[in-house]
Amino acid sequence: MSMATQAPSRRDASTSSIKPRVLIVEDETALVELLRYNLEQSGFRVSVAYDGEEALASVQDDVPDLILLDWMLPLMSGIEVCRQLRRQTATANLPIIMLTARGEEGDRVRGLDAGADDYVSKPFSPTELVARIRAVLRRIRPALADEALSYADIVMDLVGHRVTRASKPVHLGPTEFRLLRHFMEHPGRVFSREQLLDAVWGKDVYVEARTVDVHIRRLRIALNGEQQVDLIRTVRAAGYALDATPG
Repeated sequence: MSMATQAPSRRDASTSSIKPRVLIVEDETALVELLRYNLEQSGFRVSVAYDGEEALASVQDDVPDLILLDWMLPLMSGIEVCRQLRRQTATANLPIIMLTARGEEGDRVRGLDAGADDYVSKPFSPTELVARIRAVLRRIRPALADEALSYADIVMDLVGHRVTRASKPVHLGPTEFRLLRHFMEHPGRVFSREQLLDAVWGKDVYVEARTVDVHIRRLRIALNGEQQVDLIRTVRAAGYALDATPG
């Protein structure tokens, strides 16, 4: 990411909402386009990988909210992709739904044993698949399905665009609101400055990474108020996390 001081400001995303992002890992182009259309119509963001190695590289670059993972893939099977993701701390709990033409009970068990959260056999109904995605997100990442988020004594009303801490109102600017929302959707996870810039400000427009520090400081001042415990943890040489764990 460019750090030039003369870089243009990022676009104002104050009116945008953060939609869950689904990574489709599938090598059949026609099916990819069908899935992309139905997911985008249902309010999801979509990215695509066409083989197992590309999927792992994509996840390493930017962890999605859920993966639709085909069993039979070039270069590396979906089962092996699933296993590798489960071995890594950052993706151990990443929601994964496997897509496959293999419908035998033994295959379903093998897929679930590899770490998949759900298993959908081809052919399938796009409407049912979207419903399964929402069900998995509600179960594993409820923050993405709710109209309110809560962590420790912080409550964020996504519809009313209000935040309270210990039942007292917290006044946040649009950027601080988006920043807090991102943290509350991923509690405990450490994000680098570059990851926060991409997630909160949006990609493709560049500003200095120190911009994140400015808004983190504003968010802390607003949240901590009357000597409240600081829930924004600074991880040296790594970034920031929303973490109520002592120490």
